[in-house]
Amino acid sequence: MNPVDTYFLNQKEPYQSIMLFVRSIILKTLPEVTERYSYKIPFYNCHNKPMIYLNILKGTNYVDVVFVQGVLLEKKFPILKNDNKRKQVRSVQLKNLEDLEYDNFVALLLEASKVLSESKRAWFIG
Repeated sequence: MNPVDTYFLNQKEPYQSIMLFVRSIILKTLPEVTERYSYKIPFYNCHNKPMIYLNILKGTNYVDVVFVQGVLLEKKFPILKNDNKRKQVRSVQLKNLEDLEYDNFVALLLEASKVLSESKRAWFIG
């Protein structure tokens, strides 16, 4: 079993179901994405650059679906949150499967891929 699968299977519910559902949407919507395990969490790279990672921050009760270039997407997609005063990344926070608006999330994925493809690098704020 690969490390990403192990990571998901070690999550408690409802986080496991949320993460597996988000993963399936990412992989279905963006077949060019590569999934990798880095910093002990799953990352999704597109155009050879990190685009999304999934995490559960300590002390929270949601899955953090983090968009690396979220700051460039937040005006068009107000579902993206800026917790912890992050400079560049923004996230969709999911407490349960019902929190995910499927069509809006797919549109967000497509736009994130487009924005990332036009960027020289993923991390641009130091």
